[in-house]
Amino acid sequence: MAIETGDKLPEVTLKHASSDGIQDITTSELCAGKKVVLFAVPGAFTPLCSAQHLPGYIAKAAEIKAKGVDTVACVSVNDAFVMGACAAVLAPGAGDDVMMLADGSGDFARAIGLELDGSKFGMGTRLQRFAAIVEDGVVTTLNVEQPMKFEVSDADSILAAL
Repeated sequence: MAIETGDKLPEVTLKHASSDGIQDITTSELCAGKKVVLFAVPGAFTPLCSAQHLPGYIAKAAEIKAKGVDTVACVSVNDAFVMGACAAVLAPGAGDDVMMLADGSGDFARAIGLELDGSKFGMGTRLQRFAAIVEDGVVTTLNVEQPMKFEVSDADSILAAL
């Protein structure tokens, strides 16, 4: 069953590529006592993700944080090295603006019930494109895209919800 507004994020360990190397971060560490905007891309370097979705959040990160958000984070079913490379290529120097999180084995995708079957594209199981506002671990806004759409999970939609 998919996560819904009002649900607490399940406890899952993600990976984050930092200047200190690959670090573990749990969902509770990410969200405890904080307001977080968490958005998912099906693939770090897929066309829509790298041309619009992630760049939109990078461009609007300061506006989002000005609305009381502590962390803006992007998660994908990719490994931490790919997520780190994606940040380096698409947003050099923006590492402090948008935290790149890896759900390499798809544990988070399964735990929140938002898996996407990308096998016909050679991608296996991925995360459905979504954006959420999470306050102290509880989802207060959840915008899940229909497959192959990009209408409700963009940075402007989240800004409007804040």
